[in-house]
Amino acid sequence: MTVRTPPVRISVVICVYTEDRWDDILAAVASVRDQSLPALETLLVVDHNPRLLRRLTDHYGRGGADGGGRSGGADAGQEVRVLANAGPRGLSSGRNTGIAASGGEVIAFLDDDAVAERDWLRHFAAGYDDPRVMAVGGRTVPRWASRRRPVWFPEEFDWVVGCTYRGLPPGRVRVRNVLGGNASFRREAFALAGGFATGIGRDGDKRPLGCEETELCIRLTRARPDAVLLIDDRAVIHHKVPAARERFAYFRSRAYAEGLSKALVARSVGAQDGLSAERRYTTRVLPAGVARGVRDALLGRAGGAGRAAAIVAGVAAATGGYVIGSARARRGGGPRFTIPAAAEGVSAAPVGSYSVPESGPAAAGATPPAAREAHTTFAGRPATPEVTSAGPDRALAMPENTASAPGDTAAAARGGAAAREGTDGVSGGGRPESRGEGAA
Repeated sequence: MTVRTPPVRISVVICVYTEDRWDDILAAVASVRDQSLPALETLLVVDHNPRLLRRLTDHYGRGGADGGGRSGGADAGQEVRVLANAGPRGLSSGRNTGIAASGGEVIAFLDDDAVAERDWLRHFAAGYDDPRVMAVGGRTVPRWASRRRPVWFPEEFDWVVGCTYRGLPPGRVRVRNVLGGNASFRREAFALAGGFATGIGRDGDKRPLGCEETELCIRLTRARPDAVLLIDDRAVIHHKVPAARERFAYFRSRAYAEGLSKALVARSVGAQDGLSAERRYTTRVLPAGVARGVRDALLGRAGGAGRAAAIVAGVAAATGGYVIGSARARRGGGPRFTIPAAAEGVSAAPVGSYSVPESGPAAAGATPPAAREAHTTFAGRPATPEVTSAGPDRALAMPENTASAPGDTAAAARGGAAAREGTDGVSGGGRPESRGEGAA
């Protein structure tokens, strides 16, 4: 007789910051409430916006021992809790607040301007059947404000608008890092590695930085070398792309900001790990995209020349950001970031900050003083982040998540097959592979 293991309990965290997205927030929550596998709870974390906090609390109901708004009801998956970000302003602190307040064995993250398909959580949960799996991400499809992709916008750069980009193979694949707006982590991951680093990711409507997920995932795999991180392209969300982000000015600004962020990650975890996936992306995926654009232009197809030019411009902008960010880091300037230690989930408040120096203890692999002060334990395991440094590598265009090896979980844990270029691109709707099969 086969005994079926019940699915993991999943808490969903949605970080919000502006009333301008009110309808989007309600749609995101509604999509979680409509899941075929009910969420344990939905946590709305409000980033230092008292008016939005009051409005959401009034909308979803008051109550709860923690003082946050709580929507009751006996139906599974219907509970909504409204919380204030307990840390400094920014997306990373909001996520850490949600982690600390959540009760699930798995914590999933959904952008406040996205809606999840009905089986989103079910596909996440299936990935955790393997105890080595520490994170599962999904496929993010753009919903263009103009109702169609701008003819010049290359699919290879869909990460610019927070979506799955061309170059990832379809199916369930092992990756270096997941994309934070459509991702889930086993709670144990935060006990091992600490929370999201503040000072790297987004802060409201300021410069569109990122890479906090990349930094966390690299820290996680260093803390547990046998950890498996997956993307399952059946776990689909639809991400709103406003008109302002369909313009070339935003495209260029976001690519530049990604370069700045990647420089900070490379200085933190070393260029070998921080840029490992980007090398394949820049040497194989992007040249193929330029070639397709040139071919389309020669055949008289609309947008071909524009797509080829946009890829070149995106690489140049990201390279410029990386070079400038690396120079700032060498001078000891640039952003400072904090890694919260894990205590009863993850501490919502930052526990110290540091800049990664070019040489010295951090470069030698020692834990920086601020991180040593932050050392705590959770479930008997230390949560001290490991920080190393390395000299700047060659500048690269930098997507948020890149597949490291296609195939099933077991094959991935053994090393898997070599990564290949996804000829159809996940964002184009690649065929999901059945469990136990490699990518086509």
